[in-house]
Amino acid sequence: MKWYTEQWSDNCKFSIAYEKDLHSEKSPFQQIDFYQGEEFGTFFTLDGLMMVNEKDEFIYHDMIVHPAFATNPKIKKVLIIGGGDGGTAREVLRYPSVEEVVMVEIDERVFRLCQEYLPVTASGVEEDSRMELRFEDGLAYVKNAPDASFDLILVDSTDPISVGEGLFTTAFYQECYRVLNQDGILINQHESPYFEEYAENMKKARKKIKAIFPITNVYQYHMPTYPSGHWLFGFASKTYDPIKDINAEAWERFGLKTKYYNTDLHVGAFKLPSYVKEALESDE
Repeated sequence: MKWYTEQWSDNCKFSIAYEKDLHSEKSPFQQIDFYQGEEFGTFFTLDGLMMVNEKDEFIYHDMIVHPAFATNPKIKKVLIIGGGDGGTAREVLRYPSVEEVVMVEIDERVFRLCQEYLPVTASGVEEDSRMELRFEDGLAYVKNAPDASFDLILVDSTDPISVGEGLFTTAFYQECYRVLNQDGILINQHESPYFEEYAENMKKARKKIKAIFPITNVYQYHMPTYPSGHWLFGFASKTYDPIKDINAEAWERFGLKTKYYNTDLHVGAFKLPSYVKEALESDE
């Protein structure tokens, strides 16, 4: 038995036992490693940080995608920035009403390796006729995209280090605002409130988005293999309020079977613990 260990903070480490090293390579952008273990199945890391595993990937992918569709069930054009494992695209493509999905992932090797080793997230994504895969810089793509060209932007990025850094800037969020139409929704990685470094990034992301979008919210989900297990997404919109405008009946009519998300949980996810609310409001 071997152990994969990740440093969650200066004083906290997280370890998973695994049996097999499946693959290791350094792409032009990052170090990519795939492992296989009993508890979490196949999992992969980028630059030594856990990204996706077979056991809990459904939590992240349910929560990055479905709250937006329950708020605006008429979403037709979706832009995914990042999301190289394919899981976010997989969930979006489950909606028959979606007409076009563009996924812009900077590192093609992540997607190709997930097709090989993690088909639970990547299988069938490339084959869908509504899907356009682009292996390029997400920030550059958004800069060049036409005004009001998408209903939904999902920023499925790594932490704000290395290749993910540009996806946490004010300039990037401003471009997202421009590229979204009048009903547009932006969902973005909002880090974790628990450990200090992550909490700082959470506050920075919140402050930047609040200065750009008229409607901004933060919601939570519980991700066992991410630092502290308590993680957040940001919800920003030009028109729709995720609590007041939830259309549970319309979402139920899609008939999607989900393992984590449901419309009761939807409203509850936006009800944050006091310490998180205080941290998010501290810079306002």
